[in-house]
Amino acid sequence: MVVIRLSRGGAKARPFYNIVVADKRSRRDGRFIERVGFYNPLARGGEEPLRIAQDRLNYWLSVGAEASDTVQRLIKQAAKAAPAAA
Repeated sequence: MVVIRLSRGGAKARPFYNIVVADKRSRRDGRFIERVGFYNPLARGGEEPLRIAQDRLNYWLSVGAEASDTVQRLIKQAAKAAPAAA
């Protein structure tokens, strides 16, 4: 099964997450198929806290990939922020 989930990066106490499409059997920070965005929970000032490539996300969801609970929450958050930016 293919899942859309977070992959952790960054330093100790400074998390940074990539939103990736991966096989469910692979490790959290291991092999992935495609990177579709990122999430920076500690974004300050002019830094961008969240970016998702909506076209790639919609493609993977259309072919049966399942998003994790956290990624679903971030998708909703990005959808709210998109109309405000436009």
